[in-house]
Amino acid sequence: MLRLSKLTDYGTVIMTFMARAEGHVHSAHEIAEQVGIAAPTVSKVLKMLARDELVVSTRGARGGYVLARPAAQITMAQIISAMEGGPLGLTECSTTPGVCVQERSCSIRTNWQRINQVIVRALEEVSLAEMTRPVAQPIHMRDADPGARRGRVPA
Repeated sequence: MLRLSKLTDYGTVIMTFMARAEGHVHSAHEIAEQVGIAAPTVSKVLKMLARDELVVSTRGARGGYVLARPAAQITMAQIISAMEGGPLGLTECSTTPGVCVQERSCSIRTNWQRINQVIVRALEEVSLAEMTRPVAQPIHMRDADPGARRGRVPA
């Protein structure tokens, strides 16, 4: 199963919350109360997002965090990359050549790279602004299964 870390999940929740009140300066404490995530965790996530310049922090009595640019200009790929630390990759060889000892003889490396490119492209096409809007219709697992679209029934 492919799964993002809990901190990445929290990062998307926090960014989506901030995008709903774009331009508003939010304290870490306020965000923690509103989204139901512990304040120390919210602070840690905000620092990670600030490091990748997705949010900007301001100091002082009215300080806090604000999106670094409009939500429509921030992609899910950028948020996930900031939280996971580096280029997005399903396998190490998808993004970093030379890390796998079997790289030269691997018959599926290029396929993993192709799959990785499709996923990254899909994440780049979804903006933070889009994440603030509800989806009109839920996606059912059968609809997401490529075999089902071709008329195959899972065994």
